[in-house]
Amino acid sequence: MPNRRQMLTEIANVAHDLPVFLTAPLYRRWHLHWGATLNEVSAPLPGDNVQPHAHYRSTRAITIEAAPAAVWPWQVQVGCGRAGFYSNDLLDNLARPSATAVLPSLQHLEVGQWVPMSPSATPTHKTAFKVRAFDVNRWLLWAKPDSTWAWQLTPTDPNSTRLVTRIQAVYNWRRPLSAVVGVVLMEFGDFPMLRRMLQGIKARAESLAQEASQQADGASSTH
Repeated sequence: MPNRRQMLTEIANVAHDLPVFLTAPLYRRWHLHWGATLNEVSAPLPGDNVQPHAHYRSTRAITIEAAPAAVWPWQVQVGCGRAGFYSNDLLDNLARPSATAVLPSLQHLEVGQWVPMSPSATPTHKTAFKVRAFDVNRWLLWAKPDSTWAWQLTPTDPNSTRLVTRIQAVYNWRRPLSAVVGVVLMEFGDFPMLRRMLQGIKARAESLAQEASQQADGASSTH
């Protein structure tokens, strides 16, 4: 559980993002493509054919000064009750601080594996995604019946990665309550949470890459 300082930081982060939560629908067209180029928005990603008639489709991106192999481990361990989402932990991880280190116990990945989105003791298709497919260090696709979440890692040079993510979701209005919950989560909550998540992955991967570089420099200087 968070200590007092961590809890205060989590509360401050949510307070900082609150205006974005409340106003996100007003600039929907802009934030759906936050950080992404026109080519990235139009380019195909794994899972595009799973929800071809999605009501919600976002493509966002960030540049990370680290190789894909230094970014990949942070994605593999994502999940509520796992490493967290590197976002607003107070809202999406029961206030437990997201991991700041790669956790070897969470690095196993296989198709069909649950990616919990809530603290439910038993994951279901309503409370968690499943790993649908992946190519190590290149792309990862999570899916559940009403949505998909794709990640793509593209090296831009030996020590830089373009991380692109796409969420596609369907609002099932045959179940009005479920649809309304989906609208609130996606239209109001998705952008501030995902933007902070991308920034969290960036900070962690770059820190890991910097540490590795310093260790390599130190080793070379001793010879």
